[in-house]
Amino acid sequence: MRVYLDNAATTPLDPEVVNSMTDVLSNYYGNPSAQHSIGRSAKGILETSRRKIAEIIGASSSEIIFTSGGTEADNLAIRCSVNDLGIQNIITSPIEHHAVLSTIEELDAKGLAKHHLVNISAKGEIDLAHLEELASKYPGSLICIMHANNELGTMADLKAISEIAKKHNCLFHSDTVQTMGHFDIKVNEIGLDFLACSAHKFNGPKGVGFLYIRNNHKLKPLFTGGGQEKNMRAGTENIPGIVGLAKALEVSTAIMKEKREKLMALKSLMMELIQNEIPGVTFNGVTDPDKSLYTVLNVSIPENNANEMLLFKLDIEGVCASGGSACSSGASKGSHVLAAINHPEERTGLRFSFGKYTTEDEIRYAVEKLKKVLSE
Repeated sequence: MRVYLDNAATTPLDPEVVNSMTDVLSNYYGNPSAQHSIGRSAKGILETSRRKIAEIIGASSSEIIFTSGGTEADNLAIRCSVNDLGIQNIITSPIEHHAVLSTIEELDAKGLAKHHLVNISAKGEIDLAHLEELASKYPGSLICIMHANNELGTMADLKAISEIAKKHNCLFHSDTVQTMGHFDIKVNEIGLDFLACSAHKFNGPKGVGFLYIRNNHKLKPLFTGGGQEKNMRAGTENIPGIVGLAKALEVSTAIMKEKREKLMALKSLMMELIQNEIPGVTFNGVTDPDKSLYTVLNVSIPENNANEMLLFKLDIEGVCASGGSACSSGASKGSHVLAAINHPEERTGLRFSFGKYTTEDEIRYAVEKLKKVLSE
C-alpha cells in the first residue's frame, strides 16, 4: 500500500484539471499576444481564466498577474514594493516561507529595506500587540504575514492584521499558498494589498500561480522583454497551466465545505490514534480547527533511535510524509520554523498533510506504520 500524506508539498492533479489542460494543449496552441484568430482564441482563454479567478477571490481581473508560482509571486510583491513604492521597512515573522524570508533578508543585506520580526507564540501564533507596536514604530512599512504556516498549520488573523496595517499606513502582503482553494478568501473584504497563490497546492499543475495586486499600486516589472500581463511579467503566458489553475480553483472552491468536513474528521482521527498508540507524542502548532489548517498535522516525536531515518523508514513502509528537526548539522539545515518556536532539538517534527483523495484507511495504515517504525 502506498499512502500519500504530503499534500502541503504538492497535490495530485484533479482529473477535471487534466482534461481542461489537455484540451488547451491539443487545440489552442496560439500565442495570446498574436493578432490573428488563432492567437485571439488563446487570448480569450487566458482572460476567461483570469476573470474566473478574480471572481472567486473578490478581485478585479486587472488585479491578477499570472506567475510561475508562489515563490515568484512573493518576490514580485516584496521586491517591487521596495523598488517602486518607497518601502524602507518590512515587518514579517520568523516562520514565513523562504520565498518571503530569504527575499527580505537579501534586501536588508543590500541596504534596500530594513526588516523587523514580529514575536510569535510557541504554537506559531502572531503576537498582534507586538505587530501593532512595530507598525506604529515603522509606519508605512510592508507587512508580510502568511495566512497559514506550511509546517505547523497555524493560521493568522488576516483581517486583524489588515486593520493594523491600515491604521499605520502600511501595505499588507500575504502568502496564501497553503490556504487558497481550501478557505474562502475575499481580498477586498480582508483588505489585502498583495496575495500570492500557487496552483499545485489545490490539485492544479506545478509551475503556475498568480499575484493579486490591488489596482491603486503602480509597480514596474522585475524583468523586461515583453508587455505581457499588463506589462508586469515579460514572456509568453503558460496558457495550459493557467487554464489548469483556474479549473483547479473552481473545482476546489465548489467542494470546499464537504472537503473541509472530511479532512477535519481525518485529522482528528489521526490525532486520536497517534495519542492512543504512541507514548510521548505532542502536536506542534495550533490544532483548534477554527484556527489551523485542516490539511496539516505536525507531530512532535520523542527522542528515538529511529528519528534520524524516520522519513526514509516510513517511505519504505509505504507512507509519504515530511518533516525535520530544529537543529542544523552538516549540509542539512534544520527547520527554521521549528527552531523559531523552540522545538526541542532531540525531538523530530513530522508533518502529515491531507488532501481530498486521503482516506480513513490510509490514516489508520500510516499510524500503524509509524508505531512500527518507532518501536523497532
